[in-house]
Amino acid sequence: MVGVGTRLRRTVSGFTLIELMIVMTLIIILAGIGVMTYTNGVTRAKEAVLKEDLFRMRDALDQFYADKNEYPASLQLLVDEGYLRDLPVDPITNSAATWVTELAQPGLDNPLAGPGIFNVRSGAETTAIDGTAYSEW
Repeated sequence: MVGVGTRLRRTVSGFTLIELMIVMTLIIILAGIGVMTYTNGVTRAKEAVLKEDLFRMRDALDQFYADKNEYPASLQLLVDEGYLRDLPVDPITNSAATWVTELAQPGLDNPLAGPGIFNVRSGAETTAIDGTAYSEW
């Protein structure tokens, strides 16, 4: 029998509902930060690849012009002539067919040369992390 002056002691092991909710909230916040960091990293990597591809293609266009005194009529001609191994895939649009080309005007030094491609840009219609359009790079 339990006397009036004695207390019953209950020792219950486990977590309260509040403790579980706090732990779950912290896990959700950390997972959200991880997902955002991963997504941001993937986007930055694609942007770095795009900048490198544009640099390499523009360099190949300049080398073609220096060798032949005219710009190529198509980007595929750069591959056919050996200035590029393969036409790169635009990492933003995931296609090699979306490159936007700019044609050169016939110059005074070679007026008979047809208009060729002197610049290339991305065909993506979205904006970069820094707020500029990919098509302006």
